[in-house]
Amino acid sequence: MAAQREWFEKDYYQVLGVSDTATQKEITSAYRKLARQLHPDANPDDATAEERFKEVSAAYDVVGDAEKRKEYDEVRRLGPMGAAGGPGGFGGFAPGGANFGDGTTGFTFTTDDLGNLLGGLFNRGRGGRGGPTAPGGTAGGGVRQGVKGADIEAELHLDFTEAVGGVTTEVNLVSDVRCETCSGSGSKPGTSPKICSRCGGKGSLDDNQGFFSFSQPCPACGGRGTVIEEACPTCHGSGTERKSRAVKVRIPAGVDDGQRIRLAGRGGPGRNGGPAGDLFVTVRVEPHAIFGRSGKNLTLVAPITYPEAVLGANIKVPTLGGSPVTLKVPAGTPSGRTFRVKGRGVVPTKGTKGDLLVTVEVAVPKKLSDEERTAIKALADVQSDESPRAHLGV
Repeated sequence: MAAQREWFEKDYYQVLGVSDTATQKEITSAYRKLARQLHPDANPDDATAEERFKEVSAAYDVVGDAEKRKEYDEVRRLGPMGAAGGPGGFGGFAPGGANFGDGTTGFTFTTDDLGNLLGGLFNRGRGGRGGPTAPGGTAGGGVRQGVKGADIEAELHLDFTEAVGGVTTEVNLVSDVRCETCSGSGSKPGTSPKICSRCGGKGSLDDNQGFFSFSQPCPACGGRGTVIEEACPTCHGSGTERKSRAVKVRIPAGVDDGQRIRLAGRGGPGRNGGPAGDLFVTVRVEPHAIFGRSGKNLTLVAPITYPEAVLGANIKVPTLGGSPVTLKVPAGTPSGRTFRVKGRGVVPTKGTKGDLLVTVEVAVPKKLSDEERTAIKALADVQSDESPRAHLGV
């Protein structure tokens, strides 16, 4: 198979958290563990986990296959320069392409592919090649393609009940938006940006050096590809203005504290007709007065009396947003025992319901009436002489 240019740049072993000497079994085990943790079904609305899942899957697709792994290791060993023509360096180039390696692996690159690859290694691109083109532009020339807007981070504070049940609300923020006066062009109304005469709208100038072609931002237009002759009086040519805005966001049921939600296209405005960035909302959940949370389960501490713990009892406990339930406490229940009430926990948008975990604690009174004190002393007098601390050896 043809070598992928990403192989030179990405360490798939590091992505999977294994060494390059790991066995195929160790690689498979590491992949399955990461896949379970990062699978989109287990991380709804978590864009970061979804991207990591894709990255882990791509890594396993290569090093999880013995044949692909052998080729990947060879490519990584040779590197982009060492792979060119074997020990002789860059040699034997045929017009439009070249065969690299030692004659056995058969890695094939076109000359344009190699130019792009090496240009990327030096952080320089081949001006005007590849990728989508902005309206009015052409591949290899014309107006420079649009640039995606900046991503924006924001925080949203929710109370405990809203986080468990889900809610549709608004995030208030101050950010750059497209200028309303010039519709984002940066030019005074009635005028429009002109294509840069020096770079022809590409935003970069090429420096051809034989086989290689390097590029640098055009100094005349600052890499934008266009020149504004009369700037917009509102944004002064930037195409954006800073404003406060409210963004509606739907929070799914069961969102947890610290979870990050991605709203595509609600970030900063794009440039040169490019798409807007994304808005990432980090949820902060306020604690509840009596309920806690452990994943999909709700937790509750219920005090019981000493007689209830010793003799057993039926006690009522609250549920979040529902009617109380009756919990049977068996005789001889120790303080700290946890009971499970099925299906009364978090009900996520996807997945199974959680449970309510009720931990009982024996309440010890701080003040006693005379009758209570007399009864406690009478109990102490009739109790067994065997100490509950005998096992401590003191």
